[in-house]
Amino acid sequence: MKLAGRTAVVTGAGSGIGRALAVSLAGRHCHLALADIDDAALSQTGVLVENRAVKVSLHHLDVADPHAVAALPKAVAQRHPQVDLLFNNAGVALGGSFEEISEADFQWLFDINFWGVVRMSRAFLPVLRQSDAARIVNISSLFGLISPPGQAAYSASKFAVRGFSNALRYELEGSTVAVTIVHPGGVATSIARNARKSQDKSAQEMAQTLARVERLLRMPPHDAAEIIVKGVAKGKARILVGMDAKLASLIERLMPVSYWNLLGRGLR
Repeated sequence: MKLAGRTAVVTGAGSGIGRALAVSLAGRHCHLALADIDDAALSQTGVLVENRAVKVSLHHLDVADPHAVAALPKAVAQRHPQVDLLFNNAGVALGGSFEEISEADFQWLFDINFWGVVRMSRAFLPVLRQSDAARIVNISSLFGLISPPGQAAYSASKFAVRGFSNALRYELEGSTVAVTIVHPGGVATSIARNARKSQDKSAQEMAQTLARVERLLRMPPHDAAEIIVKGVAKGKARILVGMDAKLASLIERLMPVSYWNLLGRGLR
């Protein structure tokens, strides 16, 4: 796919991988409809891409709000006559084991990480079908490949994104809409820092956990976005971002039940 002249919708565009995707796409002369719940952060992303000779629109959006998602295609159409790419990137994290987190927090995370992807895909699929070559790009995670302890909710949501994306790809075979699933490894974003915390852990315990996690988040968002955008341009159905994601994918296939015995020791 030649990205120049195409139009992409990107959720979670106010920071992290979403912001880097916007910059990378703009650098390839792709028009942008950028969405985020944080208006101030979204405006900063807008400044970064405003001089790239592309048409840019900014949209306040909570992907957990079904009515807001359903209304977004009409709002985007006011600035962009066509949409060719949908990057479902918005996501949140939740710290704590299954027994430590509440059902309400589990639902909150799923509403954003999984149902946000489903709602956006449903809302924009009729628009994407009007393109001669369109693609839905769903951001899963390294934890959509493996399921470490302490990540029951997050991993479940990212495995759900993976399963949904794979099934949707097969359902859309023969149409003009393709589907790509992305599994980023440790990307240096603020998702861990902004994660909703378990009430059962002390501030000291949470700080120690955060420090361990952030040591694993090494790849700059710009590098991750470049890998993703290049993979999308090549028409890849699955994109593994980072050596950690590639290694985890391989080990999980070789040791589907006992992989954590090896990976857990390595992380410790």
